[in-house]
Amino acid sequence: MGKSLKDDDSGDHDQDQGPPKDGEKEILEDEEKEQNSSRKKMVVPGAGEHPLQYNYTFWYSRRTPGRPASTQSYEQNIKQIGSFASVEQFWRFYSHMIRPGDLTGHSDFHLFKEGIKPMWEDDANKMGGKWIIRLRKGLASRCWENLILAMLGEQFMVGEEICGAVVSVRFQEDIISIWNKTASDQATTARIRDTLRRVLNLPPNTIMEYKTHTDSIKYSMGRLPWTGEC
Repeated sequence: MGKSLKDDDSGDHDQDQGPPKDGEKEILEDEEKEQNSSRKKMVVPGAGEHPLQYNYTFWYSRRTPGRPASTQSYEQNIKQIGSFASVEQFWRFYSHMIRPGDLTGHSDFHLFKEGIKPMWEDDANKMGGKWIIRLRKGLASRCWENLILAMLGEQFMVGEEICGAVVSVRFQEDIISIWNKTASDQATTARIRDTLRRVLNLPPNTIMEYKTHTDSIKYSMGRLPWTGEC
């Protein structure tokens, strides 16, 4: 469940070191084939289980604050916990997971549709954005549970627009966000905002910020290291 409010290094790329040699190229091609085949192995509901409209994957990441972004690759830092396709499979994962309010340090849980990485650059995310809500300590566990149950239950009513959700545990506050595919669709982002406010039972004066992933990438390039929460 990791870090979708990701560190700046998630957008870093190694410098080009020339084309791979023949042997290296074969290894890279074999690895790509394995990755592609593993992506196609979608989880399915078990016999008698209640299928969800979409399959989802839990991710987790943790970062040591203050470490230079160049020493940590975001993709290496984020860990896939597992995927599920039914209500029962979800609860088997969730019932064994630590609650966000009990996490320490710079930790993130992500829940994204299967096949979508919790990264700005993913094809499903790159034209989208996210609603961000900053929470005082003590609220993250309840808000996270309400948010992901609403997402799994298709309460947002925006078709395929929802990509995933993130909870980020920080020292002085916690942050939750929900990502959607199309940042320019104002009707959709407004519906997500209103549903989010309702399912989380937020006070009327709660500050909600919408940020496009394009802006996040621009911001991250201007500051290093960047925590991705802003």
